[in-house]
Amino acid sequence: MKPNGVAIRALRTAHACGLRELARRTGLSRPYLSRLERGKRGATPETVRLIAEALKVPPEALTSEDTK
Repeated sequence: MKPNGVAIRALRTAHACGLRELARRTGLSRPYLSRLERGKRGATPETVRLIAEALKVPPEALTSEDTK
């Protein structure tokens, strides 16, 4: 399961959630989340699950090629 950084950023901003807030909700570091959104880092299925739960979306929404 490869996360789509553009989809993560789009969903995060649609939920009016900053990187700092997402880091707080997930327990992941802000720099890691930033690199993930820019496609510089990969993510484990557990990480995708944590982000999806924090944004209240299904994990598949974070791996979608369609970012609309």
